[in-house]
Amino acid sequence: MPSLVVEQRFCGPPGCANGGYAAGLIMRHAAERVSVRLERPIPLQQPLELKAAPEGALELMYAGQVLARARPAALQLDVPGAPSYLEALEASRQFIGFARHAYPGCFVCGTQRPRGDGLRIFAGRLGGKELVAAPWIADVSLADGAGKVRPEFMSAALDCPGYFAARSDGAPMLLGQFTAHIDRCVHIDEPCVVIGWKLQASGRKYEVGTALFDEDGEQCARARAVWIEPRVTM
Repeated sequence: MPSLVVEQRFCGPPGCANGGYAAGLIMRHAAERVSVRLERPIPLQQPLELKAAPEGALELMYAGQVLARARPAALQLDVPGAPSYLEALEASRQFIGFARHAYPGCFVCGTQRPRGDGLRIFAGRLGGKELVAAPWIADVSLADGAGKVRPEFMSAALDCPGYFAARSDGAPMLLGQFTAHIDRCVHIDEPCVVIGWKLQASGRKYEVGTALFDEDGEQCARARAVWIEPRVTM
C-alpha cells in the first residue's frame, strides 16, 4: 500500500488534516465503499502508512499508532432536493463562521483562507428550512488533469457543511466518522451547491448528512457523518 502525505494546505484544526480530505485520500485506495473512522488527529507533512487489514478494511498508521480505520459499509441517506445556486448564495450570507469560527484556517470552511487556496464553502441556514447551503466553484488547483475535481476534494467539500448543520453556536467539534459516495466528479469552474442537514443528536455526538449538486441541480455526491464535541477537561 502507498505512503500518504497530507500537505499543510489541507489542514482542518491547527496542525492536523481536514477530516473529509483525509477520508477522501483513504477512500481512493479502497476496493469498495468504506466508512472511515478517524481515531486520532492526522499530522501534516509526515509520511503516513496505509495498510490493508482483514475483510477489506484499511488502516492509516503513523509512528506505530492507528490514526484512522476504514471498513466496507453501505450508505443509506435520503437527500433533500437541491436549492438553486442563488438560494445557496443567499444562505451563505448567514454563515456563522463570519462572526465566530473555531477553525478559521480550515481548508474547507476557513474564513482566513484566500480564494485559490481554501475551498471557502460557507454553509449558512437556508431560509426557514432545516438545511444549510453554500455555493462552490472549484478552482484549477483541484483538477485531476481532465478538467474535473479530484475525488479527495469532492470528499472534503462534503465535510464541513455537516458541522454547520449540526451546531449553530460555533462550538469546536471534530469529525469522528465519514461515509461518502461520489456519483461523479464535477468540472472545474462549475457552479455547484453543497447542503448539510442534521439527522440526529445524542450527547456529544451529532449525525449529519451532506450532498453536492452540479449546476443543473443533479446530485453528484453525498455523505453521512458523525461529529463529536470534545470532552471538557478540567
